[in-house]
Amino acid sequence: MKATKANSPLVIVLASGRGERFIAAGGTGSKLKALLAGKPVLEHTLDAVRASGLPWRVEDAGHPGMGDSIAAAVRATPDAVGWLILPGDLPLVRPETLQAVAAALNGRVNAVQPQFMGERGHPVAFAAGCRAQLAALEGNLGAAPVLRAMRAIDSVADLAVDDAGIVTDIDTPEALARAEALWLERAAR
Repeated sequence: MKATKANSPLVIVLASGRGERFIAAGGTGSKLKALLAGKPVLEHTLDAVRASGLPWRVEDAGHPGMGDSIAAAVRATPDAVGWLILPGDLPLVRPETLQAVAAALNGRVNAVQPQFMGERGHPVAFAAGCRAQLAALEGNLGAAPVLRAMRAIDSVADLAVDDAGIVTDIDTPEALARAEALWLERAAR
């Protein structure tokens, strides 16, 4: 079921990171600008977000940590009904997965986390009730502390999806090569 923009959570695409692991592993430049099938990684991620029909925002102001980036984006969008936190280095995530995660944030839970073959991934969705906690985040842990708090009160839905893209992030040149192979495999179908 595709959510409409008026009642949909906002996708926050995190693009502030420095990609230090990518560079340390031998990559050159920004992992978000690295080419995958001839197009920058971030553009693939944004293509999926645009195709989902969900409202979205890129957070790329160069914050010191993922938590700082999430907090800035949440503070900048106080009227959102919720947020899907999507790292910009997930170029294979599917639009229908974004829609499914958004739809699962239906008022009965405060957070939704997708899983592929038992492995937890992104985007993680948070309801508006988590606004204050998200807006106060700092550092490199991202929204993990908020998600743990929601799990502690049994307010997280784990959503099984058939989308390897939720766990295919680009942290090393080898991960980029694996993502390229998956991309080509999908394109051949």
